[in-house]
Amino acid sequence: VQLQASGGGAVQTGASLRLSCTASSRTFKTNAVAWFRQAPGKERELVAGINWSGRVTYYADSVKGRFTVSRDSAKNTVVLDMNRLKPEDTAVYYCAAAESRPVRWSAEEEYNYWGQGTQVTVSS
Repeated sequence: VQLQASGGGAVQTGASLRLSCTASSRTFKTNAVAWFRQAPGKERELVAGINWSGRVTYYADSVKGRFTVSRDSAKNTVVLDMNRLKPEDTAVYYCAAAESRPVRWSAEEEYNYWGQGTQVTVSS
């Protein structure tokens, strides 16, 4: 499975962005998918996750109420809608897919496939 992350950009505080993670394989619809991010000088961290059906989602405390993860199986895509962006959201965002639902969403070793990352920059 090859993942393609897109939708990043440079915006101002309070703006919105939509990130998309599109997969090359139809088996993607059976994968749990997560978004991670890595800011300069920091470790990569989990942002949000969604199970294969879309009925189970997970959010980091720092993005709850502002970010929404969803999936469109017909388009083989998982979307991360990011609202009320803050400068601290600045990072490279990666999508990752797991062949089974992660026991710990934040454990990177649970994910089998990774996208290349897309840069999000939020200025104050």
